[in-house]
Amino acid sequence: MTFAYTSAMAPSSDLADPPPLVSTSGGVRTLAFLPGEVQSEMRLSRPAELMLAYSRAMMCFALFVPRPRHILMVGLGGGSLAKFCHRHFPHARITVVELRADVIALREQFCVPPDDARFTVVHADAAAYLAGAPDSVDVLVVDGFDHAGLPPALGSSKFYADCRRALRHGGVLAANIFSYDPRYPAMLGRLQLMFGGQVCWLDQVAGNNRILFAVKAPLGAAPATPPGRAVAVRRLLARRRGLGLGVLNRLLVRALVGYLARRRQEPY
Repeated sequence: MTFAYTSAMAPSSDLADPPPLVSTSGGVRTLAFLPGEVQSEMRLSRPAELMLAYSRAMMCFALFVPRPRHILMVGLGGGSLAKFCHRHFPHARITVVELRADVIALREQFCVPPDDARFTVVHADAAAYLAGAPDSVDVLVVDGFDHAGLPPALGSSKFYADCRRALRHGGVLAANIFSYDPRYPAMLGRLQLMFGGQVCWLDQVAGNNRILFAVKAPLGAAPATPPGRAVAVRRLLARRRGLGLGVLNRLLVRALVGYLARRRQEPY
């Protein structure tokens, strides 16, 4: 067994933030912002594997948009979601927005792919970036935590409004929020308001992480309007918070991730 415990060499983008901590033990590398609070895990033998339950749950965006052309991610961390999407959505353009330079500096340690024509890591404040983002995004993944939790700006009405504007119609926002966060009810209310009630989640799939899915549908559409795939899936999941039982929801998540990892990719 090997064990190493290091901190990033690049300076933090915020002096209040402690440097990220990287440890390697038993073939697994982890990233934490505080000792003992793991943010990302990577198996060295399979860098693109999703090890944490919450990261697998976030991939349920594929129920709504199975073949995205543009995926925008807020928060790089150890790059778990970015690597999985890069490998298993080879026809999608992927943009990752990360505030902290010292986290971006860890990308080689966590086998994050280099920038190229379809994969880019942007060093920027996500709230400011979304305010000017074009409305060309099919999937928007918000997982921008720091050592203190989810920054208030990433749970504001303005941010959610900017997220909705950046999405194409039928696009989906997947937002990771701690269910015990005292601001959770207010953030859920804002998300419901900005997305016209088109919000759902699967119960008991990621511990204290609540993964919310918000679909961009035309506001005020006539009831007779046939729903698109994303709206239909949202309605189905919203009835019973998934399949009705936590164990069935967890099986659904694992089956979906397994399918995405094995499926044959055809041109879009």
